[in-house]
Amino acid sequence: MATLCSISGTLPEVPVVSRKSGNVYEKRLIEAYISENGTEPTTGAPLTNEDLLDIQGSHTVRPRPPELTSIPALLGAFQQEWDAMALELFTLQQNFAQARQELSTALYQNDAAVRVIARLTQERDAAREALKNIDVGVPAQATNGDAMHVDSAPLPEAVVQKIDTTQAGLMKTRRKRPVPAEWATADNISLFKPVTSLDTPCAERTFLDVRVSDNTALIGGRRGGAYTVQPSSGKLDAVVSEADSVTAGVWARSRVAVATSNGKVKIVENGQEVASFGAHSASVTALAVHPSGDILASVSSDRSYALYDMESNRLLTQVQASSDGHLLAAGGRDGQLQIFDIKSGTVGGVFELEGPAKAIVFSENGTWLATASEGSTNVSIWDLRKTGAEGLIHTLSVEHSIESLDWDYTAQYLLVGGSAGLTVKQYTKATKLWSEPLKASISSGSVGWGDSAQSIFSLDDKGTVAVLSIA
Repeated sequence: MATLCSISGTLPEVPVVSRKSGNVYEKRLIEAYISENGTEPTTGAPLTNEDLLDIQGSHTVRPRPPELTSIPALLGAFQQEWDAMALELFTLQQNFAQARQELSTALYQNDAAVRVIARLTQERDAAREALKNIDVGVPAQATNGDAMHVDSAPLPEAVVQKIDTTQAGLMKTRRKRPVPAEWATADNISLFKPVTSLDTPCAERTFLDVRVSDNTALIGGRRGGAYTVQPSSGKLDAVVSEADSVTAGVWARSRVAVATSNGKVKIVENGQEVASFGAHSASVTALAVHPSGDILASVSSDRSYALYDMESNRLLTQVQASSDGHLLAAGGRDGQLQIFDIKSGTVGGVFELEGPAKAIVFSENGTWLATASEGSTNVSIWDLRKTGAEGLIHTLSVEHSIESLDWDYTAQYLLVGGSAGLTVKQYTKATKLWSEPLKASISSGSVGWGDSAQSIFSLDDKGTVAVLSIA
C-alpha cells in the first residue's frame, strides 16, 4: 500500500517516516525543511534528521497517467495550473485590499477617539479649576473645594433661645460635676476583653454611634445600608435600604438620623422614615445632634453645613461636627479646623491640623476638643478657650493610624479607634497627666463608649460589631 508525501501530496521516490508523528515524507523535501526550520511541518514539534526512518518499498517505475502522455496534454495541464494560480492570486489581492481598508478605518477611529478624550479631559480640568473658585452663595450649590462658606440666613428666635437655655443649663453643672459612682475605673478598663461579636451586612463601615441608655449601636456603611444593633442579644434591625451608601448617622433620642452619599439626610423613627432633607448637593460627611435633642447638624463636601429643626422637620439654615450646644467644629481637607457659633454662623476660631481632618469630637465638659488627621497616629487636644497655635495643649500618640475618637461622659477617657488597633487614653485631673489603661489589637475603625464606660463598642470594615468589657 503506497502512502503519499505529507508535504507534496505525491508518491515519494525515497520515502521516510517520522518517529514522532508517523507521517510519511519525501526524504529530500523533509530534510530541506528540517535544515531551515528544525520542526515537523505537520505538527510543529522539534524534528531532526535522526528522527527519520527510511521505508523499504517497491521501486517499480509506474507509467504516467494517460492525460500526461503527450505535449498538448501537458500544455493543457500547465494552463489549468496557471489559471488556478491566477485566480488564487486575485483572491489574495482582493482580501489584502479589504484588510488594508479596514485597518485604515480603525486607525482613523482610534485617532478621533484619542482627540475626543484629550478635549474632554482638558474641559474637565478647566471645570474643576473653575469650581474651586466659586463661592457658595445659595444653599445646595456644588463645589469641589474644602473651605466652608456661611449662609447668612438667621436662625429663628425660638431656636436661638433653645440653644442659649441648653447651654446655660449645661454650663452650671459641667465644671464641678463629680464622676458617677457606677463609672468604670482605669483598673476596670485595663481588664477589658472582647466578649461579644456580631457579623452584620454593613460592609465598608462609615460610622458607629451608641445609645448608652440601652447599649444599642447605630452602624452604617457604604455597602449594606444602616442598622441598629444589640450585640448582647444578637438583635439586628435595618434602618435604611442595603442599596443606600450610608456615610453618617447619629442617635437623636428615640429617632435615628442617617445621611447618604447623594447628600440626603433622613430621619427614621420606629422603622419609618418621618422626614428627608436634600439641602446638600454632595456627600454628607458627618452628622451631630444638639444636646437639646431637637437640632440636627450636617456637614457636606459641598463646603456647607446645615441645621435642621427635628420637632418641625424643617431646614433652619445652611451655612463634623460635634456640638456643645453653642459651638460647632468642622474640619476640611485643607487641614483647617474651624469653630462656628451656630447661632450666628460666624467663625469663632481656626486651628491648623497636621493634615485633612479625619475625626473631631468635643469633650462633654465643653472645654476640650480632640482631633485626628488623616493617616496620623497622633491625637491633638485643643483648649477652646484659646485660639490659634496656643489652643493646642497636648498631643497623644498611639501605635496605629486613627480613624475615630470618642470621649466618655466624664471627659476623663478618650477612646481612639483604628483599623489596626484600639486605645484608651485617660486624663487625671489631680495630676494633669495622661495615661494609657487599655491597648488592644482589634480592628476598630469606628468606636463608641457603652453605658457608664463599662463597655466599648467597635465596628470594623467587614461589618463586625464587637463589644469589649470585663469578661
